[in-house]
Amino acid sequence: MYTDYWGLKKPPFDNVPDPSMYVESHASVENTIAETLFAIEEGNECLTVIVGDVGLGKTLSLRMILDSLDHEKYKIAFVTNPDMSFVQLLKEIIGQLTGKQCERRGKIDLLETFNKLLFETIDEGKKVLIFIDEANAISPANLESLRLLTNMQDDTRNLFTIVLAGQMELASRLEHPKRANLFQRIGTYNRIDKIESEELVKNYVETRVKLAGGTRSLFSDDAIHWLWEYSDHGVPRLVNKIAKLCLKAGETNRFDVISGDVVKQIGERFEKLTGPAIQKRKSRERPTPQVSREEIVTEKEKKKKAQPKEARAEHVAPPPPPPVVEPPPPPVVEPPPVVEPPPVVEPPPPPVVEPPPPPVVEPPPPPVVEPPPPPPPVVEPPPPPDEPDVATIAGFKIKIDIPPHVLEQTQSANTEHRRKIAGVLAAQTLEKNPQLTASPSVDPVSIWSEILNVIMKRLEP
Repeated sequence: MYTDYWGLKKPPFDNVPDPSMYVESHASVENTIAETLFAIEEGNECLTVIVGDVGLGKTLSLRMILDSLDHEKYKIAFVTNPDMSFVQLLKEIIGQLTGKQCERRGKIDLLETFNKLLFETIDEGKKVLIFIDEANAISPANLESLRLLTNMQDDTRNLFTIVLAGQMELASRLEHPKRANLFQRIGTYNRIDKIESEELVKNYVETRVKLAGGTRSLFSDDAIHWLWEYSDHGVPRLVNKIAKLCLKAGETNRFDVISGDVVKQIGERFEKLTGPAIQKRKSRERPTPQVSREEIVTEKEKKKKAQPKEARAEHVAPPPPPPVVEPPPPPVVEPPPVVEPPPVVEPPPPPVVEPPPPPVVEPPPPPVVEPPPPPPPVVEPPPPPDEPDVATIAGFKIKIDIPPHVLEQTQSANTEHRRKIAGVLAAQTLEKNPQLTASPSVDPVSIWSEILNVIMKRLEP
């Protein structure tokens, strides 16, 4: 093994998210870890986001955050491949939080199970954390469902926190004007960049060698320079890949130290592999048929006899070009004279004849009409009695049943307990009224939240 040759206890440059090999020379990673921990532990945020290009350390940052948390205070779900439907995503999250496979299938059943799980976790004195890596694979529809999922929070605190980490495509989706409602709920928003300078790359390489058990510098200064150049100026994944192959090449060739020439050879090899693989086609040489001298002479004589004498003449001057004859100018045609139309003679206006005035006829006096008797007073019917159990949800009037014993229990309960009971009643009401979610464009989470708010108002003491 090349690790034994260099006096190392383990490989120093494997591209795995190993928190024990973390090096504090990447400022954007350090800021991301600190701000995300604040959002989880103190900031009481429901959503935090980490974005960055490939190979910069997003997954390692999530592992560092997980290792920094007190697992006695949290129930944690870590989703590494969110390219699935929202129902499958909910089943995966619930299965990880409970430690067993979720058997529920319907979206409404899964939302009710997740809501119960949140309050059970709060009763245990813990909080739910959901980490989603490669979140750029989440569809826009599932992003909207996650936004509606954040409505399942208490009046005074957030019952869970979602941490999204993904490539810059995720940032483009979150910053789209159509998702302004989701973007405004982001508590912390961090971007991971490259290692900032060549000096920090040197510190990164030497520190990882020490963490792997090394006792001396294995890379010369010019090797560090070329590591910086061939790693696209500080991409940690490329630094690890090139440095690892350099150590293997040094073990094969029995080097004492990795020089700049070794790094250049490894780096150029990757540049050639990633370039266009186009091979030049060699032209085929066709074999020339063997012809005897007598056949060539005979063929020439045949061609001379077949050609006329004029064609056999050499250096015949081409005929002179024909003279350029300019076309005659077009004849000038004068326009016809303009004939003015005769003047228009207006006819005289007809004489105005005034009509005789009409005779004045006095109108007869109006008849005396007695006023009608006053109408009887209109008695308005009394208003219909209020229906306390009926509410209008999504344009439908539905009956919301609240058992009397439940009303008595909630009179002395706190807000959190009442909200827990209201969540269960809202889910039961949603199951009894399938017409509320019959349309495919209606989101069950928003309908459930609307019913929940109605029940909470009726449970108020």
